[in-house]
Amino acid sequence: MKKVWALAISVFLALPVIALAQDPAQQNDTTQNSSRMGQSDTMKQGHSGKSSVKGTISDDGKTFVSDSDGKSWTIANPDAVKGHEGHHVELKGSADASAGQIQVSSVKMLKGAAKTSMPKDSTQPPQ
Repeated sequence: MKKVWALAISVFLALPVIALAQDPAQQNDTTQNSSRMGQSDTMKQGHSGKSSVKGTISDDGKTFVSDSDGKSWTIANPDAVKGHEGHHVELKGSADASAGQIQVSSVKMLKGAAKTSMPKDSTQPPQ
């Protein structure tokens, strides 16, 4: 009788372990963490679960070049950065390192970030 009880308790304790081993949500977390490892050089994980990165948005607003490593990212939602084309900004969002894309959730202008261009004035002689 003791053997039956020992076997029953062993099976009872082993079932949750077996169920957790087959949990697909646990496997997805592991996959996401390994994909984040590739983006950790560029994207800094924030306290809100979103990542942030500083760099410059291209003139057409479709790409972003990181300050930290010079990597170029395609902006998945260019409407989110509308009005910041050519500016030095800090982006918050999520990145897909395998696709080279960044999904922007917010844009913050950095000081001295405005792109300066000299107006062409033909009335003044060159100095």
